[in-house]
Amino acid sequence: MPAMSEAPESKPVGAGRQLLFLREEELRLAQDLLFFGYRDFTAGPDAILAELGMGRAHHRVLHFVGRRPGITVGDLLSILGITKQSLGRVLTPLVEDGYVTQAPGRNDRRQRLLSLTEKGEAMEKRLFERQREWVMRAYREAGPVAVEGFRRVMLGLMGPEARAQLDRAQPAATPGAPKPRSAA
Repeated sequence: MPAMSEAPESKPVGAGRQLLFLREEELRLAQDLLFFGYRDFTAGPDAILAELGMGRAHHRVLHFVGRRPGITVGDLLSILGITKQSLGRVLTPLVEDGYVTQAPGRNDRRQRLLSLTEKGEAMEKRLFERQREWVMRAYREAGPVAVEGFRRVMLGLMGPEARAQLDRAQPAATPGAPKPRSAA
């Protein structure tokens, strides 16, 4: 990995009290790392989903419905940042194939509350397990300081709305579980 440089073509970036100087090539390397990391991180689940005629959009729905059982369609739309029509194209087969259930809202019967069925939970777990191994290996290789740095970088890549969505997407606090910190 290229060393940090204070060359004239560098761009200053604030990092707490320090200023980092990043050359364009270092920023392009970061972009390459994100692209290739995401490609390989999603390859295992993509193969499983392809066998079932599904794709990444189905995975995202299974993930967030699994993380927040009883999530409203409106909240899911907000998290995914897609239209109702796009969600309908993904959600309809998930419901029809028995992965997701819909129930009317408790107070507002027009609301639709989404939860995974047993079949949906099994599929979500299978997809998670494929990615869990990648994350565990990477975390072990990088070490705890790098993991915390990774979290900070990922939070820094998110805008305020995405950070708010992340906070809302987290299940109820588990005693002793770390809470994601928003980047300032």
